[in-house]
Amino acid sequence: MTEGSIAEALIAEHHEIDTGIENFLRKVGELGDSPEPQQIRQAGSELLRSFSALRRHIYLEEEFIFPALDDPSLSMAIMVMYREHGVIWRLMDDAQQQIERSEDSLAVLDICKTMLAELERHNAKEEPIIYPHTDADLPKAEQERLARFLDSGQMPAG
Repeated sequence: MTEGSIAEALIAEHHEIDTGIENFLRKVGELGDSPEPQQIRQAGSELLRSFSALRRHIYLEEEFIFPALDDPSLSMAIMVMYREHGVIWRLMDDAQQQIERSEDSLAVLDICKTMLAELERHNAKEEPIIYPHTDADLPKAEQERLARFLDSGQMPAG
């Protein structure tokens, strides 16, 4: 992890993930009104990398951050984060299936636009409510474990 706080690193990941999805939408938009399924699949390679990063990001929050924040005042906010993660994960699965099947090459655009809207709402709550606690309230050992994972950790298979 680069110099700075854990919260800053997590916010930077949000921006990188959003940018990857936005780049996919831009690339597909440049293909015109009726892109070929192969063109969608090619443009989708960056999108799928963003999805891998997003899945890893959700994993680190649910594995490292949420369980360590045991302040009762955060319980409801964390429950909302879990629920929204599920919605976002299902949208990723749907988009990936659309890219692989190529039945309706433009359906993936609608899914990605919906996902970006979900991510915007989610991040607008998560960044100011949850993330400040990662630097202030996580035990030092958990902060170090999280920093190591941010540097080089991989999500387990499955």
